[in-house]
Amino acid sequence: MGSGGEKTSKTEAVGAARPTSSLISFILPAHNEDAYLRKTLTAIHTAAGAVGESYEVIVVDDASTDATAHVAREHGATVVSVQHRQIAATRNSGARAAKGERLFFVDADTTVDARIVAGALRAMERGAAGGGATAKFNDAAPLYGPLLLLWINVFLRIAGMTGGAFMFCTRRAFEATGGFDERLFGAEDAAMCWALKREGPFVVLWRRVGTSGRRARGTSGPAMIAALFRMAFFPKVLRRRAAVQGVWYESDRSADERAKHSWLVAASNVVLLLAMIALVSGPLWMFVPWSLTPSGSLWGELRYGIAIFSCHIALVLWPCAYFLIRILLRQKRMIERVKLIVLIALCLWFALGGTREAFYFWRGVVSERF
Repeated sequence: MGSGGEKTSKTEAVGAARPTSSLISFILPAHNEDAYLRKTLTAIHTAAGAVGESYEVIVVDDASTDATAHVAREHGATVVSVQHRQIAATRNSGARAAKGERLFFVDADTTVDARIVAGALRAMERGAAGGGATAKFNDAAPLYGPLLLLWINVFLRIAGMTGGAFMFCTRRAFEATGGFDERLFGAEDAAMCWALKREGPFVVLWRRVGTSGRRARGTSGPAMIAALFRMAFFPKVLRRRAAVQGVWYESDRSADERAKHSWLVAASNVVLLLAMIALVSGPLWMFVPWSLTPSGSLWGELRYGIAIFSCHIALVLWPCAYFLIRILLRQKRMIERVKLIVLIALCLWFALGGTREAFYFWRGVVSERF
């Protein structure tokens, strides 16, 4: 720990020395978050009050230049000031400052409710090392955004993972994993999911948390998708801030709220919306008889186009299988090994099928031209 120019505060030292089993610690990493923080903190106080257990709220103010620290103190939070500009190190600083044995990591633009908090507490009482919840947008986002999030959530649930908007774990499990991986400037939440799975059960709650759509609003659709594919096929970019700067580390939060009105961005977002509709609806075509979509008909051509698009998307399952194999080699728990083997088999099956169909498609295209 301690990379990225960490300045350890007195609060961190005291928190690390006196963990309290009955206390819930909510940890919020924050950089220039005064616009969302009020709503997030209010929701935490309401939810924690409803479950009837003692709690603390820690806002880790990471080099903010706005009123983040003031808003946090105004709403009863303890402020830990750091200069990391790296989400993993910021989360870890909050955990070290926390006094509770149950750690809840909540993004500063995410709202939780009592049912989410109560579900997390029940999961840990039943022996879970950690867990989390998938997210939904609770404000405006481009039309492709909810469909993209739906697709990501389905994948996460199948894999038994969550994003970093809301995660929880016991202190014992957190310390056993070594905390969030500070070598990563992104996807540290995914790495933490797999690390926690080595320490005990990891529970994905059915109820979703609400999070803002600001990144979808502030980043053009193609740029967002390009970043996701780049991270999937070239994961080492996650160890370089510059590679993910535009997606996760822009300091100008007001830019997140300025809609991009150029015709090029609007057109590309429409194309991306159609692509997401094709991706989400693709599996449904398996239940439609081929007799209803004959070759040459409008529906037949649509079905063929969606199939070609889907088989190319399936290529991303190759790096997924690679990562799962690496995770399998480090997994200690038998039940998780079995789950990983099943996931790897599914990834390889669909990746092989997609690769075969993509090969035949492009061979046909080449043969027609030459």
